Amino acid sequence: MSITEISKNAKAASILMAPLSGDVKNTALAAIADALKANSAKIIAENELDLADTKKDNTATPLVKRLKFDQSKIADVCAGIESLINLEEPVGKTLEARELDKGLELYKVSCPIGVIGVIFESRPDALVQISTLCLKSGNGVLLKGGSEAKRTNRVLANIISEAAVKAGLPQGWLGLLETRDDVAAMLKLNKYIDLIVPRGSNEFVQHIMKNTTIPVMGHADGICHVYVDSEADADMAVNITVDSKTQYCAVCNALETLLVHSDIAQTFLPKVKDALQAKGVEIYGCEKTAAIIDVKAATEEDWKTEYLDLTLSIKVVGSIDEAIDHINKYGSGHTDCIVTNDTAKAAKFMDLVDSGDVFFNCSTRFSDGFRYGLGAEVGVSTNKIHARGPVGLEGLLIYKWRMIGGGHIVSDYAGADAKAFTHTELNKEYKL
Repeated sequence: MSITEISKNAKAASILMAPLSGDVKNTALAAIADALKANSAKIIAENELDLADTKKDNTATPLVKRLKFDQSKIADVCAGIESLINLEEPVGKTLEARELDKGLELYKVSCPIGVIGVIFESRPDALVQISTLCLKSGNGVLLKGGSEAKRTNRVLANIISEAAVKAGLPQGWLGLLETRDDVAAMLKLNKYIDLIVPRGSNEFVQHIMKNTTIPVMGHADGICHVYVDSEADADMAVNITVDSKTQYCAVCNALETLLVHSDIAQTFLPKVKDALQAKGVEIYGCEKTAAIIDVKAATEEDWKTEYLDLTLSIKVVGSIDEAIDHINKYGSGHTDCIVTNDTAKAAKFMDLVDSGDVFFNCSTRFSDGFRYGLGAEVGVSTNKIHARGPVGLEGLLIYKWRMIGGGHIVSDYAGADAKAFTHTELNKEYKL
């Protein structure tokens, strides 16, 4: 089947998905979780074949780490599906209600976007998260994963699609794309695709934006920072730094650059170095850092680098303002954290750092749709649009204005004898 046919089918299915009840969608989600568990051996076998290919192709280590999809990952995605099921039905919620005149009422009601096209990296768990989020929000979805995960993605897409259709979803609601040519073709299908979410490097996101007229919700690099202030608790700062960098390093919310205030650097840097090196982290540092601990020399390029590995750059700064300026210059607008006991400094940091997620005394790894209670995420938006940070259900919804009248016509509200609008806010839900 051609990409045009797949997209056309997804569009037709999305129209039928929009009015589906929460019960139907939750039943489909439960069926997907059951199917994933029942087919776990088959999924793992396909994933092992993909992993074997990465050894032949000398695939980069971060990609290999994200590609692995074992029993533990299956359990994690199924837990994510359970959390989705437990979330409130997002479609059909009344966001505003207003009386324009007696018997003439206006409602702003949440609804799906339509068809979401997502281009993502080598993480098969992303396919499960994205497809189930789109299902819950009533959207059709087109998925293009990395070629290194082609077998895993194929088996997962088949299992998810079939289980959902058996549970009452329309055929074609999920489409899997497998080639670069499919991506190029998808960018031209603005008739069928309503939003594209590219997950990857800034260069890749920019390429997508420049080559399509379809709205794009970009997820660029995850160059995340932790700033250890002069008023920080050193032990807390060590724990947050180590967790942010090493809890799982091959993801976009992992720490890449550590900024340390010069007043605390002499005592803090030796502690954090020991803790990081115990976890196998390779450290690069500025000249001031190198004067205190033995590290490799950092270059300008290090401040711009998303390592996605056990590598960290460290810079000593003279003030919170210097830290904020560094983050706003070199960061990607993803997730940045301040560690301090001074709440005034924390407030300043969170006000002035221009990122989708700004944290105070906690790991950058908390920046995640599942941990936020959003029901996993379709991606992370570093754009300044309707959705920013981890994009969960709310980011996959728009709204319709629905008006109910009783024969009202505009002529009655125009001219010398025009009736006046009441514009009274209503405390009621949309219902026919």
